[in-house]
Amino acid sequence: MLLKFGIMATSGEKIIFEKSEIQAMSTNLKYLSLGILVFQTTSLVLTMRYSRTLKEEGPRYLSSTAVVIAELMKIMACILLVYKDSKCNLRALNRVLHDEILNKPMETLKLAIPSGIYTLQNNLLYVALSNLDAATYQVTYQLKILTTALFSVSMLSKKLGVYQWLSLVILMTGVAFVQWPSDSQAGATKELSAGSQFVGLVAVLIACFSSGFAGVYFEKILKETKQSVWIRNIQLGFFGSLFGLMGVYIYDGELVSKNGFFQGYNNLTWVVVVLQALGGLVIAAVIKYADNILKGFATSLSIILSTLISYFWLQDFVPTSVFFFGAVLVIAATFLYGYDPKPAGNPIKA
Repeated sequence: MLLKFGIMATSGEKIIFEKSEIQAMSTNLKYLSLGILVFQTTSLVLTMRYSRTLKEEGPRYLSSTAVVIAELMKIMACILLVYKDSKCNLRALNRVLHDEILNKPMETLKLAIPSGIYTLQNNLLYVALSNLDAATYQVTYQLKILTTALFSVSMLSKKLGVYQWLSLVILMTGVAFVQWPSDSQAGATKELSAGSQFVGLVAVLIACFSSGFAGVYFEKILKETKQSVWIRNIQLGFFGSLFGLMGVYIYDGELVSKNGFFQGYNNLTWVVVVLQALGGLVIAAVIKYADNILKGFATSLSIILSTLISYFWLQDFVPTSVFFFGAVLVIAATFLYGYDPKPAGNPIKA
């Protein structure tokens, strides 16, 4: 009897140890994915801005071709992830791709709409960062929280709480302050910015609306079917590549025929392309391992880092007190939107 009790105690300790080990691993993955998100978001914005304003001899790289290459890279990355999920078996991978994509043409076609919108959005981000400094872009682009919330209410019948509606009001106020013109900012913009601030602002606003709609539409499709997120990303990438190539032909066809598809590409361009390709995969990992509050923390860190590096390194941004006040409001709104108040438990009566 004592021996049996001892064995049970040992097995119980083993289970507790394994549980604590799994929890520790889950926490590590959470913060790792969060760190990667901060790095990816900040570095993409800064490198894209730098690559679009860098003065070099010869033609500048075409953003339309960079979008196509990023989509192709995303497809390859997702195929590798499906291959890993198929226990590194090529026959199993081929069967999954055939069954889930080729044998379900109507399911695949559903992704054409969000894919076209995402392609437009990716091109608009290049336009925005060619005309706005990284800090202003980062803060203004948080308006996608507002558009995503509104499309979620209208398309998915989601109900927002008081804190979420309040955060949206704070968010709009913060972005308005960030975009508020000031004398010092106007002077700096004239000297430092490589383009029109109005064009950049319009590009960001359209990107916010496209991001909100495409994100909610994609979420709706994911909820209606049982296909993995990697399969869905392969489908998105396929249509994204097609739409992207159409854009290259329509807008930059003459330049491509004259100077080639990879004109102006350098090491920095390839860094931008890889970071853009990995963006969607990083967000998928964060959704899996982290929560909204930690995601908000990552966004806030990214805004702060972009502001500091934009000022000290790129030197294309002169911060004002109005900008800082608006940025603080946007960061607070980001946290507040992800805040989930837990109902107070009933007090125990003696």
